[in-house]
Amino acid sequence: MGKTALVTGSSRGIGAAAVRRLAADGWNVAIHYNRSEDQALALAKALGAPAYRADVRDPGQVDALFRAAGPVDLLVCNAGIAQYGLLTDTDEAAWRDVLAVNTDGAYRCCRAAIPHMVRQKAGNIILMSSVWGVYGASCEAAYSASKAALVGLTKALAKELGPSGIRVNCVAPGVIDTDMLAQFDRADRQALAEQTPLGRIGRPEDVAELIAFLASDSAGFITGQVIGCDGGFGL
Repeated sequence: MGKTALVTGSSRGIGAAAVRRLAADGWNVAIHYNRSEDQALALAKALGAPAYRADVRDPGQVDALFRAAGPVDLLVCNAGIAQYGLLTDTDEAAWRDVLAVNTDGAYRCCRAAIPHMVRQKAGNIILMSSVWGVYGASCEAAYSASKAALVGLTKALAKELGPSGIRVNCVAPGVIDTDMLAQFDRADRQALAEQTPLGRIGRPEDVAELIAFLASDSAGFITGQVIGCDGGFGL
């Protein structure tokens, strides 16, 4: 029957690119979405894969997601939201919402996926952080904090789950051409490209290639690592 991969937040952007790439490698992919139903269903139809809706803020919906998707061999925690503004202008509700999706959502999905992986003594978890989770970003304190937490979670889980044959790694994308860049105008995007040593903004497919590698047997001795896919932006 093959192995199953669940990618959260996979209706568009990096998540959709990852699902396509994993499917090409022979994974049975499960698509997850919250609001982007049309894109999720179109992708599901194109790949002949199931799509499931769940708000990762809600523990009950996460549990229902994993009951519907069944046991997974690869979990990619990609669902995330951004919040922009000075910390002093970030109210309690906005702060909590970013962490509820980016950090708590990953915790809930890992917690649901791990028991099966432990039973079979094999599994793979990839957490999606950000260059800002490693270096921090002005006016993105909540986002940076939420993504930095995933770095610590990666390292802790790699130690915790390694004896069970489960690998846990973290991908830290740089400036990638996704909906999160929609707020930036052409000049801002050009400036970000110029700040990147490779001279361009990344594509979702660039990140998907790294995810596919970490999901493969070729990365069988790699765990607990935070790997940038940023064109050198973090140098």
